[in-house]
Amino acid sequence: MTRDPYAIWLSEIILQQTRIAQGTAYWERFMERFPTVEQLAAATEDEVLRLWQGLGYYSRARNLHRAAQKIVEMGGFPRTFDTIKQLPGVGDYTAAAVASFAFNEPRAAVDGNVYRVLARYFGIETPINTTAAKREFTALAQELLPPDRAADFNQAMMDFGATQCTPSSPRCETCPLLESCTAFREQKTEKLPMKSRKIEPQTMHFTYVYVRYQGAVAMRQRPAGGIWAHLWEPLLLTDTATPDGLLLASAVRHVLTHRIILADFYLQEPATRPELPPEYQWIDEEELPRYGVSRLVERLFEAVERMKN
Repeated sequence: MTRDPYAIWLSEIILQQTRIAQGTAYWERFMERFPTVEQLAAATEDEVLRLWQGLGYYSRARNLHRAAQKIVEMGGFPRTFDTIKQLPGVGDYTAAAVASFAFNEPRAAVDGNVYRVLARYFGIETPINTTAAKREFTALAQELLPPDRAADFNQAMMDFGATQCTPSSPRCETCPLLESCTAFREQKTEKLPMKSRKIEPQTMHFTYVYVRYQGAVAMRQRPAGGIWAHLWEPLLLTDTATPDGLLLASAVRHVLTHRIILADFYLQEPATRPELPPEYQWIDEEELPRYGVSRLVERLFEAVERMKN
């Protein structure tokens, strides 16, 4: 296991809201492109967003870039939980993970795996997606943590949850903690950990128009705030009128955490150069791969490519 705080921090940020199988490939690409925090800090935001493309939750990428710049300003990677937590996009878990794995600070790192193990073993029914649970589980993990082996304890708890005490079909029959596990004894293994009810996602409708004129495409950078801030996109219509042009795809379904987006994709190739809204600009079509875009816009690009073929 590496002790490099940069590599650990990068992996923890990437693996937020991301499966390990998918996140590992992104971590490897980032480490290859930006092997040091100084190189990441020196990159442009567009370069970082482009490399992040497909992972979603793009605020993580922007915070990653800002944090790298702050680390460089500080003269090196902060070495304590409290100072690591001051970095943009870093919460209690990430700060504890970096502090314990890189610097062996006795801090319990409580991720989803740890929540699950503790909830089942101790029979805790507090919904884990609440503030009360965060305090309760963190305090319990901290109490259990051996001060001189913080990294080993945190790694063992995460690995145990990922391989033994899994979300579904946990391997209870081979579990060394079987006899003392409250959930197994009380037949609550499938019930725990508990979560409070989720908010129903909002459905939104987008109409994108890929306007191409003499090898250039009308694009804009989305404003700060809201979804996909600072990412690039083609013409987005805000009214309900059906645009002129070729319909490439209709009601393309794109699911985010709290939103379901249904998008229509159109292609326009006007004979004369159209006037664009103020925030849009013409970008050489061959240069588009250099710009960071959302996965939904990437699907529009793929639809255009299919039409070419």
